[in-house]
Amino acid sequence: MKINFTHHQSAHCENGVISNLMKHHGYQVSEPLAFGIGSGLLFCHIPFLMVNHAPAFTYRALPGIIFKRFAKRVGIKIKREKFNNPQKAKAVLDENLKNNTPVGLQVGVYHLVYFPDEYRFHFNAHNLVVYGKENNTYLISDPVMENVTTLTDKQLEKVRFAKGAFAPKGHIYYPVDFPKELDIEKAIVKGIKHTCKDMLAPIPVLGVKGIRYTAKLIRKWPKKKGTKKANHYLGQIVRMQEEIGTGGGGFRYIFAAFLQESSKILNKPELSDLSKEMTTIGDLWRDFAVDASRIYKNRSAKEDAYNQVALQLEAIADKEEVFFKKLKKAIK
Repeated sequence: MKINFTHHQSAHCENGVISNLMKHHGYQVSEPLAFGIGSGLLFCHIPFLMVNHAPAFTYRALPGIIFKRFAKRVGIKIKREKFNNPQKAKAVLDENLKNNTPVGLQVGVYHLVYFPDEYRFHFNAHNLVVYGKENNTYLISDPVMENVTTLTDKQLEKVRFAKGAFAPKGHIYYPVDFPKELDIEKAIVKGIKHTCKDMLAPIPVLGVKGIRYTAKLIRKWPKKKGTKKANHYLGQIVRMQEEIGTGGGGFRYIFAAFLQESSKILNKPELSDLSKEMTTIGDLWRDFAVDASRIYKNRSAKEDAYNQVALQLEAIADKEEVFFKKLKKAIK
């Protein structure tokens, strides 16, 4: 069983799965368009969730939400299933492949054998496409990889039923119904408005306020937690920014590309100008990551280094607040 499926590499897994599945069904949806319509851009500190023994920070909507929002806004229907029984999960996957239907799967990263060792850690919100099966080997289109790859049935079962936070439980999803034409223009407007609402939310741990709150935490960690744990926590921010699913800087670049594409679709030149502004903000996130990494790798030459990176985050928060207020006004 091998479906005639074209693999396209992307910057982020869930966006890539959306784009690749939509292209397979004849709709030319780019990765930035999928991300923006699905209101994927976010910042949130999740104080009650620990990942790798450090607080969780996310720069994107929760796993599965981007596709759910995208589907609703453009008018397609998605079928989703989770399982307690691995054999049942395998049977449903095989049945879809038999019916010539490529499917998206949520999996854990730690046991993905084709990932480099440095990227294999306990993170259960990765997404990929299965587009065929030959004997006991599944054909895998992982959007963040340059080329297609494979997993044995046992290897795939292991990542589909990984344990821990966001355990996938065999999560499978795929589009089942499409409109004659996607309502892209209205979907873009809804996606932008939702993102602005999230980033300007009056909630201490969310959006711009969440970035400022994180800056305050960084200042407190050395005295409150000790240098070793403070370094580990700071490393967590950078890892979740730069290694887990593209992260803070990368997501800003994808959102900038979305605004550039939307500018042409909606005939709004101001979105093109805002696209450039968001690219600059993405650069600031990358600068923060470099400086923070020097601290936790004990290579920072700056005095009061934690305070300096906290100041960088506060400057980013100020720029993002101005940006999203302008974007909200531009899309009315």
